Amino acid sequence: MDHTLRELDAHARLARRDEVRTRRDFLRHVAASALGLVGVAVAPSRAWAAMSQPARRLVKGPHPTPRPGITASKVLTADALKENPKAAPVFDMVRKIPEIADGIRCQCGCAELPEFYSLLSCYEADGMAQHCVICQGEGRLAFTMHEQGKTLDQIRAAIDERFGQ
Repeated sequence: MDHTLRELDAHARLARRDEVRTRRDFLRHVAASALGLVGVAVAPSRAWAAMSQPARRLVKGPHPTPRPGITASKVLTADALKENPKAAPVFDMVRKIPEIADGIRCQCGCAELPEFYSLLSCYEADGMAQHCVICQGEGRLAFTMHEQGKTLDQIRAAIDERFGQ
């Protein structure tokens, strides 16, 4: 029970962090608009330019090292995906490549959670892949590229290019 509450807490913390960032971005845009309406002349600077740009959601980090002997034993099965049966095919894909998924940092934000290790974590227990199109997209891409004979480094680069922010 405590484990489930901790996981729910982690998702709530992540959602709260996104909510705070959204408010911060809104306030930046309001301030920039107000200054423009008042006619205040502001010298261009990096700080001012940064205010008008949307904030990056994620802190980029390195991809994890796949853990020796990692298996897909904790990846949810179709029976466990009753709420999202459409997600089952991508869970089946990831189940076939646990050593690849375990070497990829997810780009949706779940990598910020303390319980997270790799993309494989998104497909275990109450992982976000049940509902998150980014987790699912990364899983599909990793599987497809692995089937094409691509290396883990090539897969990481493709995921960073397509899903990195």
